Amino acid sequence: MKKKFLQIENAAEEPRVLCIIQDTTNSKTVNERITLNLPASTPVRKLFEDVANKVGYINGTFDLVWGNGINTADMAPLDHTSDKSLLDANFEPGKKNFLHLTDKDGEQPQILLEDSSAGEDSVHDRFIGPLPREGSVGSTSDYVSQSYSYSSILNKSETGYVGLVNQAMTCYLNSLLQTLFMTPEFRNALYKWEFEESEEDPVTSIPYQLQRLFVLLQTSKKRAIETTDVTRSFGWDSSEAWQQHDVQELCRVMFDALEQKWKQTEQADLINELYQGKLKDYVRCLECGYEGWRIDTYLDIPLVIRPYGSSQAFASVEEALHAFIQPEILDGPNQYFCERCKKKCDARKGLRFLHFPYLLTLQLKRFDFDYTTMHRIKLNDRMTFPEELDMSTFIDVEDEKSPQTESCTDSGAENEGSCHSDQMSNDFSNDDGVDEGICLETNSGTEKISKSGLEKNSLIYELFSVMVHSGSAAGGHYYACIKSFSDEQWYSFNDQHVSRITQEDIKKTHGGSSGSRGYYSSAFASSTNAYMLIYRLKDPARNAKFLEVDEYPEHIKNLVQKERELEEQEKRQREIERNTCKIKLFCLHPTKQVMMENKLEVHKDKTLKEAVEMAYKMMDLEEVIPLDCCRLVKYDEFHDYLERSYEGEEDTPMGLLLGGVKSTYMFDLLLETRKPDQVFQSYKPGEVMVKVHVVDLKAESVAAPITVRAYLNQTVTEFKQLISKAIHLPAETMRIVLERCYNDLRLLSVSSKTLKAEGFFRSNKVFVESSETLDYQMAFAESHLWKLLDRHANTIRLFVLLPEQSPGSYSKRTAYQKAGGDSGNVDDDCERVKGPVGSLKSVEAILEESTEKLKSLSLQQQQDGDNGDSSKSTETSDFENIESPLNERDSSASVDNRELEQHIQTSDPENFQSEERSDSDVNNDRSTSSVDSDILSSSHSSDTLCNADNAQIPLANGLDSHSITSSRRTKANEGKKETWDTAEEDSGTDSEYDESGKSRGEMQYMYFKAEPYAADEGSGEGHKWLMVHVDKRITLAAFKQHLEPFVGVLSSHFKVFRVYASNQEFESVRLNETLSSFSDDNKITIRLGRALKKGEYRVKVYQLLVNEQEPCKFLLDAVFAKGMTVRQSKEELIPQLREQCGLELSIDRFRLRKKTWKNPGTVFLDYHIYEEDINISSNWEVFLEALDGVEKMKSMSQLAVLSRRWKPSEMKLDPFQEVVLESSSVDELREKLSEISGIPLEDIEFAKGRGTFPCDISVLDIHQDLDWNPKVSTLNVWPLYICDDGAVIFYRDKTEELMELTDEQRNELMKKESSRLQKTGHRVTYSPRKEKALKIYLDGAPNKDLTQD
Repeated sequence: MKKKFLQIENAAEEPRVLCIIQDTTNSKTVNERITLNLPASTPVRKLFEDVANKVGYINGTFDLVWGNGINTADMAPLDHTSDKSLLDANFEPGKKNFLHLTDKDGEQPQILLEDSSAGEDSVHDRFIGPLPREGSVGSTSDYVSQSYSYSSILNKSETGYVGLVNQAMTCYLNSLLQTLFMTPEFRNALYKWEFEESEEDPVTSIPYQLQRLFVLLQTSKKRAIETTDVTRSFGWDSSEAWQQHDVQELCRVMFDALEQKWKQTEQADLINELYQGKLKDYVRCLECGYEGWRIDTYLDIPLVIRPYGSSQAFASVEEALHAFIQPEILDGPNQYFCERCKKKCDARKGLRFLHFPYLLTLQLKRFDFDYTTMHRIKLNDRMTFPEELDMSTFIDVEDEKSPQTESCTDSGAENEGSCHSDQMSNDFSNDDGVDEGICLETNSGTEKISKSGLEKNSLIYELFSVMVHSGSAAGGHYYACIKSFSDEQWYSFNDQHVSRITQEDIKKTHGGSSGSRGYYSSAFASSTNAYMLIYRLKDPARNAKFLEVDEYPEHIKNLVQKERELEEQEKRQREIERNTCKIKLFCLHPTKQVMMENKLEVHKDKTLKEAVEMAYKMMDLEEVIPLDCCRLVKYDEFHDYLERSYEGEEDTPMGLLLGGVKSTYMFDLLLETRKPDQVFQSYKPGEVMVKVHVVDLKAESVAAPITVRAYLNQTVTEFKQLISKAIHLPAETMRIVLERCYNDLRLLSVSSKTLKAEGFFRSNKVFVESSETLDYQMAFAESHLWKLLDRHANTIRLFVLLPEQSPGSYSKRTAYQKAGGDSGNVDDDCERVKGPVGSLKSVEAILEESTEKLKSLSLQQQQDGDNGDSSKSTETSDFENIESPLNERDSSASVDNRELEQHIQTSDPENFQSEERSDSDVNNDRSTSSVDSDILSSSHSSDTLCNADNAQIPLANGLDSHSITSSRRTKANEGKKETWDTAEEDSGTDSEYDESGKSRGEMQYMYFKAEPYAADEGSGEGHKWLMVHVDKRITLAAFKQHLEPFVGVLSSHFKVFRVYASNQEFESVRLNETLSSFSDDNKITIRLGRALKKGEYRVKVYQLLVNEQEPCKFLLDAVFAKGMTVRQSKEELIPQLREQCGLELSIDRFRLRKKTWKNPGTVFLDYHIYEEDINISSNWEVFLEALDGVEKMKSMSQLAVLSRRWKPSEMKLDPFQEVVLESSSVDELREKLSEISGIPLEDIEFAKGRGTFPCDISVLDIHQDLDWNPKVSTLNVWPLYICDDGAVIFYRDKTEELMELTDEQRNELMKKESSRLQKTGHRVTYSPRKEKALKIYLDGAPNKDLTQD
């Protein structure tokens, strides 16, 4: 015992080896990993055994090779018989040891066939149920038991049967196809049919594709095969794979298609011979005994699970069959008109089976319709079915004398019948036409039927297929349980999975649950149950066996051989795929200078020379450059780094060069090219690549890069010598600057330092300058070189679309030109300054004039008591101190070219704040017009803004709520404002000038250069483009100031829109933000119109038209400011509405109210103040509502609802009427509704509208669909929750009767309502997911409607 304990203790202390094995034998398992954590003393032989048990392969049929490194020149597999320990076999304890599981001698590993008796329950549980989800093709859960199994989809199931791949949602098709395949009579008959290729296209021939599928199911070595060829012969495209249909419906449609295809062949009557039965649909007069009938044929018998209105389901199939033929009595108003009695009499109506088919199909009608919820439901009730079914008890069931005898005695011209193969209903017409049809000649028929009825044993049927549905009426999964007539064993065919099952598993498909739960008991039952049953008549004379291979017709033998050859070819192709290296290939086109990308697929045994030729052709370089001017090199595309070249390895296999066949590679290949007079450079592992940019301080230019290669252990001095040879510059005065990352410039000043110590990596970027100037003596951070490189790193190129110029703006542009001095050359007279310039007085005059106008208009607001603040704010916000420092260097630029190179000031560092977003929401309406409605506006809204206090304001959300508080405004309506909405310091409405009146920031000058640009796309007459090079650290405010000369108006009177993909435009409004979010070649659109100032918000105004078809109409964009009252904003809107919209409104005849999507909300009262009582945000939206009379809303305690009367007797809705309530009382609402409608108070019924305003609903549904007369006393409780203005209330007179409509009137009204509601975007009624009709197209493709274009 002590010795055993010591062994355990030693084992615990022993180091362990972590082995990670990747199965590379096929593409389906290449992403799987098996992990084993073994003691280091474990023999290699035991490792192989453990791997075999894990993956389900036979030990000795696979190899394990190392997969740790990329150098796999020695790829000898491990010996599976070795007794060496893992430690002795070079496994490393404590580290990950990667192994690849590969084919042995080119043969795939053999699957381990597990004992079916072992773990039987788990096997059954796994396969009797559906897959985890529909359409899981190629799922990694290809298990054969609950233990880990790794069998491939390419290998046949241990049962010997082949599965079918689910295309997406084709499980219903797979279930039926497997059932037909396992039916000997059907399969043998299909094999006897011979396809004539000269008469039909094999692709569209349904019988031929079924033949091919059956041959593959019988002979293929795969685990599962595709059904795409069969569905293609149906005329289906890929979209059909995503449509789930009913398996019984498919059976009918497929049989019809086969009958059409088999016309005038030996198989013409095959479907009828196997599946068709006959029954009699009769009505017998109970007074004279006269019987009228007709003969119907059927392919399946639909059995009701639960009778209509009953809470109890039929217990068994036998019970449902008895109910199927149980007659009903026609009496009372349903009496039958007897031809013999010449009057309406009581009668018996029912069905009688006359003939049962050889293959009996029973459909269990589990899908029903719930008239309470108006939804389809699935009935999961238990219904048993026997393994053997005796149908003799159903062939002649009647309580009186035999129907055959009756029909003999009563046969004559009166007894007529007709044949309807699909008419299976027990409902019989009540009119006089029930006897229409043909006469039944009963002498021989009666004898045959009677004889069949007497031979009890000939009507014993044995069950051999159960098609199971798992799921609900909305969708689910089908699979089939089928008994093989070869070995009498049951199998589960679940898409690609085939497994053995037992009778117990069949019983699980009966459905049902324990206990009784009434009508809805099936909702709590298992959703996996039998849906279709197929029985075969037990008749030794007719029961067939499957044809053996040697019994095949000659054409089937040929087909088998052809399919085998195709499968072998596929296997060879898979072998090639497994041995093909797939790697990204790049090439810089030698003439176009464009980097091209492709994927090189090369066999691992191909040499490098052959791979170069393949890449050469793939990149289409035959006509561009000779083959000997190309080579493949190892490349890192992410770092743009050439890792190594392969000199002298032209005959080396690619598998060795690339480190074996892998799913992904950590590197790429580059097809490098050279000119005929050049020589390829050798790239050695360990070298680093350096892109050298030569800087010219005099020209202030940075040249394109030249590539050199260096070693990390080289010193800076050696590196300078290397560069000197490459670019022919003196090393003595050379300065090298390394850009380690964005804007991180490092001067290599220590000569003895190595490149590695300086921070060099695989791919590097350096700037080199070697001049005789004194600049190199200056500190690097203050030198001209640093400033030039800093500018180079931060300068971006933007394309600016200027607005269409008007004569007025041209005069201002001229003023700007004069302000700069002589218009002949602006830059000659511009000096870099930090203060106002005397030569800019003409601009000052223009701005002063503009300021005086603003001041005079602000006097209207100063009378309110805020004179001091107003004056101060006006002074600090006017344009009094404008500086336009221009760069003196580029003195050759002319005004005609509009080229300015300016160093402008950044914002004060204190004002740089981290903001969440810089662009406002997209403007899709008039707000994006080129000339804004408020262009050069000098209305007093700007002065109201200036009066706003500069104190920090609380943050609140102004999108859906406001901060008005009252007894009925609950905390639920209050919210916190997001930081980007209206935070004064951070909002998108920052002033361009600080409190001192100066332009923000005097710390640093920013680069700006603009010149005309000829755009490729036509931008419209009068529009011009600018190409601007600008430092992206410039603020939007400063950027706008430097665009003023080109736009022709002040920066406060134009707006900047950033253009995104799909030409979406977002206004940039945060003036203190930089252009750091912009990148090279971004487009900007300039639009005229007054830009927002601090505390201002652009507001979209929509008109609310409650009784119009489109109740929401955009009017204009306006500007509201913090501190402004609602009345002041209305005063500002009046002239804009008159000029832009043609609306003539007085201030007391319209209101503003909250807008949430299309819903009208809170009515804003005149005394409410924005940002105090009403939260407001960027791009806010409000409703403007014209009033018929004086405003009734006086306080926030009132509630305004929109009422609409429903008149059921006329089937129409009256227009909306507003009702203003003093409280939330339901009684007050009833009184108001009674007052405006004249309906007595006790007869008023009301309901709350649903959905988005105007809460449209069909007049066919409103009477019963709404929740009329809710039992509440106040409006602000469940289920109404009316707490804000704008709710829609429908009301009616409960004594008013609903109009009775004829079918014609109802259909006509339904069309009108459907058209009306579709126009308004509302649904008519509940509409489930539309299902595509199941069709099989005999010509292989759906017929196109030629009338539709």
